Amino acid sequence: MCLQITNFMQKEFHVVLDGIRSLLNVGSVFRTAEALGFKKVFLCGITPAPISGRQKREVHKTALAAEEYIEWEKFGQTWQLLKMLKKEGFYIIGLELTNRAISLNKFRLPKKQKIALVIGHERKGISAKILKRCDKIVEIPMVGRKESLNVSVAFGIAAFWLQNS
Repeated sequence: MCLQITNFMQKEFHVVLDGIRSLLNVGSVFRTAEALGFKKVFLCGITPAPISGRQKREVHKTALAAEEYIEWEKFGQTWQLLKMLKKEGFYIIGLELTNRAISLNKFRLPKKQKIALVIGHERKGISAKILKRCDKIVEIPMVGRKESLNVSVAFGIAAFWLQNS
């Protein structure tokens, strides 16, 4: 089975990890982002970077070396990064369950060529301060009893869906 990903390759995608705690989730996002052709991963706030020691080993465990093939940058304050990305012409999309969120299956990417997808803390999600800086907020439609997915799984679903919208 061959999947055609045409829209995605015409756009530049980055992912912003806003306060992700788990080294394994960070590694999983690296692996998925690299596999889907994302250009860069931003590690913001408390999100650990795969620099050395335990952090590098744990991220590497799920990234399977993807952290070596995709650009990444550690950034202190997420809001400052988003401000900078907007100045560079990025369209900012937050992945979060809020009353402002649009279901992924109803959302279409704008014509802008630069897209940044923000994912938040495993339990707290994306803060209100960061959501205010997003151009659009999307959510994954859920039909089961659980209200949410693991953050790295949610990223994979949203990233794949966005590239085909």
